[in-house]
Amino acid sequence: LHYPLRRQRQMCIRDSIMTVFSLYMAWFFLSTETVTYEIWRGLFSSLGMKVFTFAALVSVMLHIRIGFWQVLTDYVKSTGLRAVVQFFINLVAFVYVAVGLFVLWGL
Repeated sequence: LHYPLRRQRQMCIRDSIMTVFSLYMAWFFLSTETVTYEIWRGLFSSLGMKVFTFAALVSVMLHIRIGFWQVLTDYVKSTGLRAVVQFFINLVAFVYVAVGLFVLWGL
């Protein structure tokens, strides 16, 4: 598959995962009268929800990386400064996923 088309397909998949996850969580909060710790823990206790949440976290991380890369490429002309800012943004995005992994699986 041609590179731009592959990139477009990957973006659609990431966006779909984030959208479905957001809609599912909205449905959960709207349909649950009172959210207690036990209910919240029960929601995230299944393997399917853990994998779904992890996929959403990775999708957000990639969305952040690509979005900031585009913005920084357009507005930060200094290559060195852009590289430093991108490094820290990528680091924060990775830490976001790593913390999510630790919280989900209790590693």
